[in-house]
Formats: sequence, structure tokens, C-alpha cells
Amino acid sequence: MPDDGETTGEAGGPARGGRASAAGTALEKSMRILEAVAAPGGPHRLTDVVAAAAVPKSSTFRILASLIEQGFVRPESESRYGVGPRLRGLSALVSGGEPQSIGRILGELREATGQTVHLALHSGETLTYIRKLESDQPFRTASRVGMRMPLHSTAIGKAILADLPEEEVRALIAGAGLPRRTPHTLTGPAALLAELEAVRARGFAVDDEENEPTIRCIGAAIPGPAGRPVGGVSVTTVTFLVSREEIEAYAPALRAAAEALAPLL
Repeated sequence: MPDDGETTGEAGGPARGGRASAAGTALEKSMRILEAVAAPGGPHRLTDVVAAAAVPKSSTFRILASLIEQGFVRPESESRYGVGPRLRGLSALVSGGEPQSIGRILGELREATGQTVHLALHSGETLTYIRKLESDQPFRTASRVGMRMPLHSTAIGKAILADLPEEEVRALIAGAGLPRRTPHTLTGPAALLAELEAVRARGFAVDDEENEPTIRCIGAAIPGPAGRPVGGVSVTTVTFLVSREEIEAYAPALRAAAEALAPLL
């Protein structure tokens, strides 16, 4: 018999207080729903996802809402669901074809600039780095793959915000706030909205020590379906080696990389 405080899960293994069993069941449902959404022939109708995943409709709808919020599923027209940017990003990291294309594009950008390059995907109020190619310069940034970052203080984040409707930007600001990361962070809604106008005008965003001291970046959004950004790409430098004018000269190569990455995410 199991020890006090343990119950036996569905497969016979221990599950403390039933929690592990419940979590496992929820995880299995989510995985089956993801598999149904990612199946060939998509985007798929809700009824088809329910049937393929063998999950009740109410639970499927609730799990889909969470997966959409996290960027793993994307809602399509006519109540259909397709693969989201975060799931595509994961596929790009582990598959045998796409990562070579993504890696080649990012590698060419690093070669053209000589600087560190980041690729990030947008999800809700944050972005997540999914690729990082370090430069040959004798410095390293604190960023890492898997790190989630705010939108308002990063070059990629501001490029993404600039491509969203103003009412959506205001909603994101209301939800996440504009916390100060450095003395240069834009912490007022009016100042950020004005900066986003400038981003739209020049086609790229600049993080001038707004997220991390001595770090300067430029970022461009990667367009997705209907023009909505799915993420972005950036070039990162340090202020004591590369001036703002010098880093802005990388903008044509940066925008070209963003356009080339769009079909792969």
C-alpha cells in the first residue's frame, strides 16, 4: 500500500494527493490537442480537434485558449485553429530542415554585422528568445535562449509593439506595466507611443541601454499572417564599442533577415 499522503495514479505510480495524476492528465490532453492542431490539412475546425484529441469540447476550448495565449496555437478564420509561432519555433529548433535555413539567415546577419544576433517569438506580454548567435567580440550579454523579456524595453519588443494596433498596445501596457529596467527605460505610455511612431517611420527599433546597461540593440519585427508580428530579430552591441549611428547602419541587413525569416516561423 502507498505511504500516508500518497495516492496511486492511473498507471499505478504514486501521485501525492492526486496532484501528479491530475497534472499528467492535463498534460496528456494538451499534447493530444497540439497534435490535432498540427496534423496535416490544417487549420482545423474545433469539432475536428475535439474528435482527433478525444477531449471534451469544453476542455478543448479552455486548453486552446491557454495555448493561444502562450503562442503555441493560432486562431484562424471560421473558428479554425493552426500552429502558432512558438510551436513553429520549437519545430525549427529540432527538425532537420528549417533550423538550417533559420541558422543560415541568422549566421549571415551575424557575419554582415560582426555582432550578436537574437531571434525571439512574441507571446502575450513578453517575448522569448529561441536562438542566439554570439559575436566574436570579447564580451557577452546576459541574454540566453528561453529567457522571457519585456516588450517595452527591448528592440525586438518595441518593433513588435509598433506593428500592433494602438488599442492593443495600450491593453498590453495596462496589463504588464512599464517597469524601469535602467535609467533610460521608457516608463510613460505617452513616451512609448511616441517612440513606436518613430519605429514605424524608420522600420526598426532601437534599445539604447533601455533594458540592460551598456547594451545597444536594433530590432525588426517578423511579420506573420495578416501582417501581425510573430516575433523579431535583433543585432546587439555594447555602447563602448559601437555608436548608435554605427548600429543603425545595420538596419538594411536586419530588415532583410526579418523578411527572410517570416516564412519559416
